[in-house]
Amino acid sequence: MQCNIDNRGRVARIITGLLTAAVGIGLVVAAQVGGLATWALWAGLGFLAGGAFSIFEGVKGWCVVRALGLKTPI
Repeated sequence: MQCNIDNRGRVARIITGLLTAAVGIGLVVAAQVGGLATWALWAGLGFLAGGAFSIFEGVKGWCVVRALGLKTPI
């Protein structure tokens, strides 16, 4: 895993990851406390996993999409 994004890309991925994880936490809490359907719990867990991975990419300075050879705008 070689660094393949600059500081601007790192910050963008960390912010995106934090926002995505926050949505995931909200869905999980709403599913548990508010009695939403089971899909909300699974969706929340998916958002949490995606947010955690995005934060990981930002911290490491590595982007899986760029590692696959595709160019991203940031």
